[in-house]
Amino acid sequence: MTKQKVRTAITPTREENYPEWYQSVLKAADLAEHSAVRGCMVIKPWGYAIWENIQRIMDGMFKATGHQNAYFPLFIPLSYMEKEAQHVEGFAKECAVVTHHRLEKGPNGKLIPAGELEEPLIVRPTSEMIIGHTFAKWIESYRDLPLLINQWANVVRWEMRTRMFLRTAEFLWQEGHTVHATKEGAIVETKRMLDVYSDFCHQYLALPVIRGEKTESERFPGAVNTYTIEAMMQDRKALQAGTSHFLGQNFSKSCEIRFRNENGEQEYGWTTSWGATTRLIGAMIMAHSDDDGLVLPPRIASAHLAIIPIIHNEDARAKIMSYCDELSDRLKNISYQGQPLRVIVDTRDMRGGEKAWGWIKKGIPLRLEVGLREIEAGKLQVARRDKPHKEMTPFSEDGVVALLEEIQSNLLEKATHFRDQHTVEIHDKKSFYDFFASKGDEIHGGFALCHWNGDPAIEAKVKEELNVTIRCIPLHLPHQAGKCIFTGEKSPYRVIFAKSY
Repeated sequence: MTKQKVRTAITPTREENYPEWYQSVLKAADLAEHSAVRGCMVIKPWGYAIWENIQRIMDGMFKATGHQNAYFPLFIPLSYMEKEAQHVEGFAKECAVVTHHRLEKGPNGKLIPAGELEEPLIVRPTSEMIIGHTFAKWIESYRDLPLLINQWANVVRWEMRTRMFLRTAEFLWQEGHTVHATKEGAIVETKRMLDVYSDFCHQYLALPVIRGEKTESERFPGAVNTYTIEAMMQDRKALQAGTSHFLGQNFSKSCEIRFRNENGEQEYGWTTSWGATTRLIGAMIMAHSDDDGLVLPPRIASAHLAIIPIIHNEDARAKIMSYCDELSDRLKNISYQGQPLRVIVDTRDMRGGEKAWGWIKKGIPLRLEVGLREIEAGKLQVARRDKPHKEMTPFSEDGVVALLEEIQSNLLEKATHFRDQHTVEIHDKKSFYDFFASKGDEIHGGFALCHWNGDPAIEAKVKEELNVTIRCIPLHLPHQAGKCIFTGEKSPYRVIFAKSY
């Protein structure tokens, strides 16, 4: 007997074609669109509201840990980039370069670049060098330390293969940069900010992440240690959601960041950098959304509740709209996560069913349909986005916050269960290759916890043959010796292998 295909709002479904499903969710939710500039995107209001919430919440977390915001130039002199060899080598192929400072009319009236710059300028791929040179002017003594700075900005990395929110030529982010008097102080800062990222993902994005350290081949260019948070998407691939880097004294020496210690002696500072981007929105989409569209965790949602007036009789319009507006005003006086509840009354001239499906696709946590019958009965039914779209729950104004928190918890629990379900310990090479071997269009793989002897040549071979990389050396697991599944040699700990974005 042929299994009947379930009708969904998004086609193709996740199982049919995950990459196309992701693009369809973005379009249906009206989050972003491709721009006229290849590899760049336009973030539309519903999508940008999510980023504004991320900014607001993370900014508060940074300031609570003593950081201050500043802003630094978009352009970096080429000579600055050249001063840290590993750094420039790591970013050289992704740099956009400005070589001229004006346009002039050429043949046939076309504009051509003119006024060649004395020194080319790099469009900011990351700001360690330009910020380091600024810090060198700000710091004189140990009394100026620690210096804890963050900036909200955009960066450009000339990606050839792009996907909205996950990898674009220009994206939005924050980058923290700090200087410390001691190595120990800088390491503490590096790990503290990793914990801030982890807490944010768990508490607000309902996104379970694994904290870990990158292997040498995966480190940030110029870093001594790179720490990461890794999340599993619904196609079982890993996504790096944020990184924190202990830079040692590498950038201090390149940028001459020095200070007088308590004995009056000159020392180089110990620096860190850390960043998270609009990729967090992509992670949230892929971790929670379903075949009917976007699913938004309430704590980060663009809006919390949509009131949908159902008007079958024009004579009742004024009564229904007045009721909806008054209800909206009362709900907006309710505080949720320290902010007024975000409520939308959908006054668009279209059928109620079309409106409801529109909000389902946009992922709003709660939908409330209000008609004359509901008003007269004094009973409202609310639909939750984390439940089947026909399932209704009795609605009360006093219970709306608890309902939102229940949705938030449910999404985190569901995503955590999915990750744990697809995380396996593997003890031999054959099982490893079978786990990641291509199975046509079928979704397969996940996180493989394996012993590895530390040989980067093995990393490179696995990446070449299976497109699988070591995501991190997890911090939550005790370091227990074992045997490398590839060589049988001694291994100090397990690492997480996965396919990734």
